[in-house]
Amino acid sequence: MTKADDSQKIWIGNDHGGYELKQKIISLLDERGIPFEDVGSHSSDIARYPHFAVRVAKAVSDGEAERGILICSTGIGMSIIANKFERVRAALCTSTYM
Repeated sequence: MTKADDSQKIWIGNDHGGYELKQKIISLLDERGIPFEDVGSHSSDIARYPHFAVRVAKAVSDGEAERGILICSTGIGMSIIANKFERVRAALCTSTYM
């Protein structure tokens, strides 16, 4: 994790289906010196997405994080949960153009 003002961090969370992509994103953030907080899952073992979606969305809603990235098998469940939080707008992105 890169050190910076906590409110400027990008929080990132995933379930088992998003673990490999998260590792690639973390490498890119690290290379570019972009501060982040990895809230898990920290392996490709089966993990339930709601826990991670709530942690990231709450951090954004509370102003602890400037932005959040949520990665799961389909993205639908994470988006639904995140959009229940005030000041959070989550969208399902399936390509680099979205």
